[in-house]
Amino acid sequence: MALEDHLLTEARNPLSTAIDAAGAAGIVAIMNDEDAKVVEAVRAEAANVAKAVEWTAERFRRGGRLIYVGAGTSGRLGVLDASECPPTFSTPPEMVVGLIAGGNAALTRSIEGAEDHAEVGAAEIAAMDVTDRDIVVGIASSGRTPYVLGAVREAKARGAATVGVACNRPSLLGAEVDLDIALLVGPEVISGSTRLKAGTATKMVLNMITTGAMVLIGKTLGNRMIDFTPVNEKLRIRARRMLRELAEVDDARAVELLAAAGGRLKVALVMELAGVGPAEAEALLQAHGGLVRKAVQAKTGASRI
Repeated sequence: MALEDHLLTEARNPLSTAIDAAGAAGIVAIMNDEDAKVVEAVRAEAANVAKAVEWTAERFRRGGRLIYVGAGTSGRLGVLDASECPPTFSTPPEMVVGLIAGGNAALTRSIEGAEDHAEVGAAEIAAMDVTDRDIVVGIASSGRTPYVLGAVREAKARGAATVGVACNRPSLLGAEVDLDIALLVGPEVISGSTRLKAGTATKMVLNMITTGAMVLIGKTLGNRMIDFTPVNEKLRIRARRMLRELAEVDDARAVELLAAAGGRLKVALVMELAGVGPAEAEALLQAHGGLVRKAVQAKTGASRI
């Protein structure tokens, strides 16, 4: 019996065997019912996902990187999540990186056989000079993609933390990594089409890893993104609005604070809320992991936020 016969992601879904005769409304209903199972599959791995969030935040605090590695849909999801971090959280592009088998060309078209070479995955990790400051997340719905396996082996040999995101357990990927996240969404509506439930579950988890880590390192205050420099009019308006709302100042004072803080919203917030100048605000943030709430509490003994 072939290995594929044992993979949950390759199994036939009994609830969609007649999907070709269901009509448009029936197809949508079947898919929607199956997609409802994704949330519970992710919830079942919540403890492991939380650990991945903590590990990622810890690497970021040390100046390390989060590196996603995948092929096909899995690789595209990693690249997508990485590419959304700079505009969302004002991170440098090298802080979260997505590697995909076949390179950038594979983002828009299939590169046949690219995923089959473990040595290529290993070489790409080596070329990035991965160290123990980094965390490498291998993404493979099947849990057996050679390109991904080669990458996580090389990363682990270099001392990096390694995480596997797969939709099968046990899996070859799970056996290789320090932390195994297995999203058991069950057979796809179209057998083996892991761009469906497996892809949705993977996207959810990648969102949690980056968003959770960014929150832990102080990129937000409450549920607001505050770690940005207002480089255009839209962001300048947003920064002033946040200062008005969070620090309870008028617009003129918000403009004054941002000017004194060199446009850095987090510094401006600490200045006003803690009653300090720009240099002390920066020092407070540095001493408290970039967290505005903790920086203000350390100075005032209370929080106005």
